[in-house]
Amino acid sequence: MSTDTAPAVNRWFGIRFATAARFEPPVRVPFTGVPADSGRPGPIAPQTPGMLEQMFGQTALDISEDCLSLNVFAPADAGPGSALPVLHWIHGGAYVNGSGSSPFYEASNLAARGHVVVTVNYRLGALGYLGAGNWGTLDQICGLEWVRDNIGAFGGDAGNVTIFGESAGGSAVLSLMASPQAAGLFHRVVAQSPSIRQLRSLDTANDWAQKFFEAAGVDGLDRARALSVEQVLEAQGKVLAMRSTNYDMFSPAGGGDALPHDILSAVAASPVPLLMGTTRDESRLFTTFDPSMAGCDEERWKQFLETNFGDRADEARAVIESHRPEANHAQLIAAVQTEHAFRAPAIELAERRAALGNPTWKYWFTFASTAFGGVLGSCHALDIPFVFDNATGPGAEFLLGEGEGRDVIAARFAGEVSAFAKGGAASWPAYDGTKRATLRIDHTTEVLHDPESPVRRLFS
Repeated sequence: MSTDTAPAVNRWFGIRFATAARFEPPVRVPFTGVPADSGRPGPIAPQTPGMLEQMFGQTALDISEDCLSLNVFAPADAGPGSALPVLHWIHGGAYVNGSGSSPFYEASNLAARGHVVVTVNYRLGALGYLGAGNWGTLDQICGLEWVRDNIGAFGGDAGNVTIFGESAGGSAVLSLMASPQAAGLFHRVVAQSPSIRQLRSLDTANDWAQKFFEAAGVDGLDRARALSVEQVLEAQGKVLAMRSTNYDMFSPAGGGDALPHDILSAVAASPVPLLMGTTRDESRLFTTFDPSMAGCDEERWKQFLETNFGDRADEARAVIESHRPEANHAQLIAAVQTEHAFRAPAIELAERRAALGNPTWKYWFTFASTAFGGVLGSCHALDIPFVFDNATGPGAEFLLGEGEGRDVIAARFAGEVSAFAKGGAASWPAYDGTKRATLRIDHTTEVLHDPESPVRRLFS
């Protein structure tokens, strides 16, 4: 174990929880007890490293199909009988990138708040989500089964587990709410910027699977088993380059393994407490450095509005421009994409849950980065260092920029998640279809009622 960090937290890396043959469900690996030392992070799932992975120096040398490991963080004085609430992190990365061992998810500060924190790897891309085979979801369930059976040895309470995740991780924790196989393995859920539109139908999944087989030059799953990892990633890259509205080439499929056909209806009906939110400018992370957005002018903005809103284009323009008066034309397009891809689906899900009387709390993260001259705004993934209470930690400045007060915001956000995990309720009123109470998290944190209601109505 390691005790050389501040605060006093023990960390264990690379604990194997399962193994899996390609395109097969995971098989648990026997637990041999709490490791004697901290270990090292296990290999990450096969992928082409994305922006965050490259930023932290991960390369193709770190990948392996034998990637099913997890990491545990616990207060130094925790042990059997401590019964601390568990926070179980499922990373994002569009279901094609990322790992639980990214320094972005360093959980020592969160564990020091009185938790055992687990971060987990799962299979990605075609190796995790091809056709009906939700093997990545099965890996996540297997990781939770490991927590149920073994987390007590590290000081955790298997009867008080909160799953949380951002982006693909956010939609992954929602999908687990819908899974009969995951029932009882967790007790609260935190979904940050969930990529809800990535949750797809079985027909869509099978269509993309066929495109993958064609790109790989094989005639089905059996032949795909014989491909090298490099050939899988090459074919996967060809598929990811194809046009897709929801970027749902590889993601959980309703009606596939472990999931019902209508994932969102099952989530809406789940009585498990849900804390969910989005950032103000999600899509700026994707559009700001996109060469195709360079030179975006008023004419392109008008065409975008006409394509997306038809007869309501003038109304949409007035609403969006009035709520984003500082935005240039590219940022206005990003504002619409933010609402469509993230905020509107989250609001719709919150309203469906509220209508059924299932406990739901909404937040809206509006802190704006000063990095790159402030062009990112409150972009996608910006809230991750705050929920981990790492706003001044390694790599945070690259995304957040410089400025004071970040530690205060991080303490509040991490504190809210910690309290929710411990008690099962947030500190502000639950969401309903009338007041739509929403906690705005920024230098000033306050409860708003139906924030930016004209924008909400535009997308409802």
